Amino acid sequence: FFSRFRGQLPIPTMPISVDDVLQHTKPTEGFLVPLSANIYNIAFHSFKIRDMDSNEVLFEVDGDKEPEDGENQSQVATHPGSDVDPEVAMRTIRYNFRRSFLKCRTIGTKLVFSVGDKPVPNFRMIERHYFRDKLIKSFDFNFGFCIPNSTNSWEAIYDLPELTDAQEEEIRNNPYESKSDSFYFVDGQLVMHNKAEYAYTR
Repeated sequence: FFSRFRGQLPIPTMPISVDDVLQHTKPTEGFLVPLSANIYNIAFHSFKIRDMDSNEVLFEVDGDKEPEDGENQSQVATHPGSDVDPEVAMRTIRYNFRRSFLKCRTIGTKLVFSVGDKPVPNFRMIERHYFRDKLIKSFDFNFGFCIPNSTNSWEAIYDLPELTDAQEEEIRNNPYESKSDSFYFVDGQLVMHNKAEYAYTR
């Protein structure tokens, strides 16, 4: 699952800054950097989402282990189909969560990732969430410094916006019109950009 997100080699000629991505109020057209911008060889290994109030695990995947018995996570998270450009498919995840997910007030995520043989200063993620091309919420998380050839665990807390019953119903009735851009920076320069689309119909 996560092996598709590994990128390597030269950095793009036009650096993208934090200020650049904060100007976007709807999902970007395409990706702001190529896979080759990831010169730090950052690779994602596992990811977990849980409801902070009930401690229920809402989604969990570990690319380094065989899946355990239980809910098939491929029903929750997939890549777009074969009719989509291969690079877009490998950098985009489609989540289909339970309908009750929209009732969560606070969720926690845990991301395990590794870095290559370069030090990674000021590792930072900005995540922008949209519904029907309107910015709903922006999150900004700082991990800090990663030593070369290390495996790290990054935990983040998301305070979700409160939705009216009408807003919840509109989101449920329009699967995959909820989208996000995840921008990963090293020392203020964009090195990774992934996308996600969300449905809440299970």
